[in-house]
Amino acid sequence: MSFLEILKGIIIGIVEGVTEFAPVSSTGHMIIVDDLWLKTEDFLGSDAAVAFKVVIQLGSILAVVVLFWRRFMDLLGLRKLKGKDARIEAEHEGTGEWSGSGSGRLKLMQVIVGLIPAGILGFLFDDMIEKHLFSTETVLVGLVLGAILMIGADRLAPKQPKVNTVDQITYKQAFTIGLIQCFSLWPGFSRSGSTISGGVLLGLSHRAAADFTFIMAVPIMAGASLITLLKNYQYITADMLPFYIAGFVAAFLVALVAIRFFLNLINRIKLVPFAIYRIVLAVVLALVIWL
Repeated sequence: MSFLEILKGIIIGIVEGVTEFAPVSSTGHMIIVDDLWLKTEDFLGSDAAVAFKVVIQLGSILAVVVLFWRRFMDLLGLRKLKGKDARIEAEHEGTGEWSGSGSGRLKLMQVIVGLIPAGILGFLFDDMIEKHLFSTETVLVGLVLGAILMIGADRLAPKQPKVNTVDQITYKQAFTIGLIQCFSLWPGFSRSGSTISGGVLLGLSHRAAADFTFIMAVPIMAGASLITLLKNYQYITADMLPFYIAGFVAAFLVALVAIRFFLNLINRIKLVPFAIYRIVLAVVLALVIWL
């Protein structure tokens, strides 16, 4: 692999890290940047290029695990959050409070319930999505539809959130958010955009919805990436490894910064500014494609 080709992998990794957890669609942005500018398909091949866009999401997933490691240890029952650790985690998540031990904590089963709908549909239609929906035109549609959902969520949400932290989420809310997350299977719709919108419509604060989105993202994104790796391992040859590693590392490092920035921002500006950005991007894309 040439230095220029590896640089293209780094650029896509940066795009992934910046956009993965903002409600703007990381997959959509990677497809746009690649199709209109970098054109990695020319030297990777179409299958390997699609696999790369999915696999480097593991870098962003690792960033979430690093930043939320106490929360995940608690969910898995490996370490109970209490005392100083509980305060540190509450401060890190930006809630300023921790609900304490007992039933008032987010449980692993609630996360699993939220994962079931998109997990099933993703498993059943993964091949169709990768073959027919990974294009700039489909991303354009997803950007607009996702923006409409986000604007609707901000306009219809209760004025005072009923749920201010992830520890107050019910099983019913978790499952309903999981159903709405299914929209994100369409490239350009955005996983975080759909789940945060769903959470806000159900009475969650924007921050609580974002935290739950990030926690759910780890298993579902890890599963999707690993399935893609198993199905496309023959396209990932030794000479391509520097390209994949460069993209992975770039996504991880940039996501570490982007996640913190987004979580500090979302409760202040909410979803409409992101929706406006998506619509503007869709208009620009339409002009580029059809003029």
